[in-house]
Amino acid sequence: MNEVLKVPTMAQYMAEGKQPEVLFWVGCAGSFDDRAKKITKAFAKLLNRCQVDFAVLGTEEGCTGDPAKRAGNEFLFQMQALMNIQVLDGYEVKKIVTTCPHCFNTLKNEYPELGGSYEVMHHTQFLKALLNEGRLKVEGGMFKGKRITYHDPCYLGRANNEYEAPRDLLRKLEVELVEMKRCKSRGLCCGAGGAQMFKEPEKGNKDINIERTEEALETEPTIIAAGCPFCNTMMTDGVKAKEKENDIQVMDVAEMIANAADL
Repeated sequence: MNEVLKVPTMAQYMAEGKQPEVLFWVGCAGSFDDRAKKITKAFAKLLNRCQVDFAVLGTEEGCTGDPAKRAGNEFLFQMQALMNIQVLDGYEVKKIVTTCPHCFNTLKNEYPELGGSYEVMHHTQFLKALLNEGRLKVEGGMFKGKRITYHDPCYLGRANNEYEAPRDLLRKLEVELVEMKRCKSRGLCCGAGGAQMFKEPEKGNKDINIERTEEALETEPTIIAAGCPFCNTMMTDGVKAKEKENDIQVMDVAEMIANAADL
């Protein structure tokens, strides 16, 4: 099913004197990383299907400043944040949805102290709300009955206490959801947070993403579900390191919902 993706920009909306229901904040990973672009497309496809009136900033979107802040460069973070706030406020943005928990956490919890206050939702929360409103239909399709384990992103789970929205969506796919030993508030970081995504790990006995992948593999899943492009990368690398990439997929919850009915 090849759908034509409609992804308007805020500039186009402004030119027509209209305001979308929600701004889709794509984030650096979702814009530039080839794997994460597939998550962006899947989510945009779902928004189109549910007839959600949304827009993106396009070239006007800058990095939220999360990596700079986590790496200790507060000055750079504030510069990036203030530029984004200026753009968001210029468009009178009230509600933001993003597929990246790092962007979600920064926009939701750190922008207000710099004067940028918005209603910010993670894409799994937004999809759950669409489901509750009857605008989104979720079918098991190709995933029905498959063993799935879900990895909690740190910035969605422990930092913002959201554990149920992604799991509720997965259950709607009629999968067999199997939890890892360390999950929810006790979940183990994949190793990408705190700006670690952009550097090689320090020397140690084992990379943390390998440790986490081993915990996922213990559940004998066919798919490791994620809700974060960084986690997706780290878990995919872990699966490759274990030479299991032919047996196990790593997929974002949005990709699973978008693809369920396609085959």
